[in-house]
This record gives sequence, structure tokens and C-alpha cells, in this order.
Amino acid sequence: MRWTPGGISNDVEDRRDSSGGGGGFGGFGGIHLGIGGMILVAVLSLVFHQNLFTALTSSGPAPGASAPDTTRDAAEQPEMQFVSFVLDDVQKTWEQMLPAQAGVQYRHAKLVVYRDSIDSACGMAQSATGPFYCPEDEKVYLDLSFFQELSQRFGAPGQFAQAYVIAHEIGHHVQKILGIEQKYSNLVETNPNARNRLSVGLELQADCFAGVWGHSTEQRGILESGDAQSALQAAAAVGDDRLQRMATGHISPETFTHGSSAQRDQWFNTGFQSGDIGACKTSNAF
Repeated sequence: MRWTPGGISNDVEDRRDSSGGGGGFGGFGGIHLGIGGMILVAVLSLVFHQNLFTALTSSGPAPGASAPDTTRDAAEQPEMQFVSFVLDDVQKTWEQMLPAQAGVQYRHAKLVVYRDSIDSACGMAQSATGPFYCPEDEKVYLDLSFFQELSQRFGAPGQFAQAYVIAHEIGHHVQKILGIEQKYSNLVETNPNARNRLSVGLELQADCFAGVWGHSTEQRGILESGDAQSALQAAAAVGDDRLQRMATGHISPETFTHGSSAQRDQWFNTGFQSGDIGACKTSNAF
């Protein structure tokens, strides 16, 4: 991926040395469990020989605040610059695309970089939550350690795979602006049994929106050979079926919340090939 290292985006909040607080997997309020959340739940299930996909509402002990780690902060500076570049590029793209394609003005989200645990407007979360978007404060939350998990443990290396993660979470912000997030919340409130099915549609649409941004990067010559495949590989790596098989040895489609590997691959590619948010109709409900 062609990009130029620079400063830290004005839309990035660095809270790596001020993170901390309580909570296990529970108490996430309005958080959409990020694409990394399913990955890390799968890993923990393997480690503890327990199906933690059914334990996301349990609480845990409160960890203490992170101690300042200036050496680690300095070592992560290239990643911070990359995150800043991608965030700014994604948001500048939506600034142009949303009014042109949907007649709606885009407003910027913030991206909070934290370490270990964080207190958001949607509740307390830990790194095990993975990257997530909180609609209550319109912020994306990211622990940089997730990128290492994505590459080394789940076989989705490359900077464009990391960029896909950010673009997916900003896709949820686009849903908030378009009113899709509110429709989803209203539907879940009136029909709680449909939560998983509706969640799959919401997550696949965020994948598609990430693909729409990916289309623009190809048009602008940012992509290099293999970048698109890297993003498709990342999308497939976090499919519900793949993660459930790794964690429990079997697949339960009725518990899917993000979609299968094939679906995630398909919808990212739909956005990538079309460059049209109108092509991202993943659910008749919204």
C-alpha cells in the first residue's frame, strides 16, 4: 500500500497511557463487537478450553490502569502514523462520496488508540473486544496489538489488511450518519430474537462500505499488487464459521453475528468492484 508517513491525525486520540478500568466481556452497551472481537474470543476459547462465545455477557475483575510506557509508545510511532494516514484517507473519501451518492453530509469520527482496556460511552471494554465502533460517542476504539494477532495468528498480513479493519469500523460510522444504525437498534428492540440475523446484515454492510473505500484507493493508485487480496483474506479470516470451528470444533450458523467467511469476502468485494454504496444492500430490513 502506497502511503506517506506523516504526523498524527487530528482525529486520533492517543489514550495508550491513560487506558485502564474494569470489566470483562460484559457491559458493552451499544458497542458492536468489532471484527477483532470474534478473533480474540476464539483465541481465549482455545486457551481456556471453554466456549466463550456464550459468555460475552459475563463480567470479570477490574484491571488497573496502564502504566506509561514511553519506550513502547515510541516503537509504535510508525503504526500510529499509518493509522492516521488510513483514517484521514477513509474520512476524506467519505466527505466526497456521501454527499455525491446519498445526498448526506459526512461528519468525522474520532479514533481512540488505547492499550489493554478502555472506558467508552458504550461501556468498559478490553483488548479482547477487538476494534469496535461506539455509536454513542461516534468513536472507533483500537488497540494496536490487534494488528499482530491479525497477521501472525490468523494469517491476514499486510498493511491493506490493517487498513480494511479501520475502514470497516468507519463503515459503522457511515451507518450511523445514514440512520441505518438507528433502524437496526429499533428493530432489535422490537424483535430481540432477530438480533443475530440483523447484526450479520449490519456487519456485512460495513464490510461492503470498506470495499467502497477500497475501490477509491485503487482508482487513485494507492493500491499495490496483492493489496486487494490482502483485504479479502482479512475479511475471510474473521468469518464466524472459521472462528467458531477454531474455537469449538463445530459451526452454529444460528449464532452468527458477523457473517461467514464467504459472505464477508463477497460483500467486501461487492463494494470494492462497484464503488457504490447503493450496492451494499445486505438486509431488506435496512
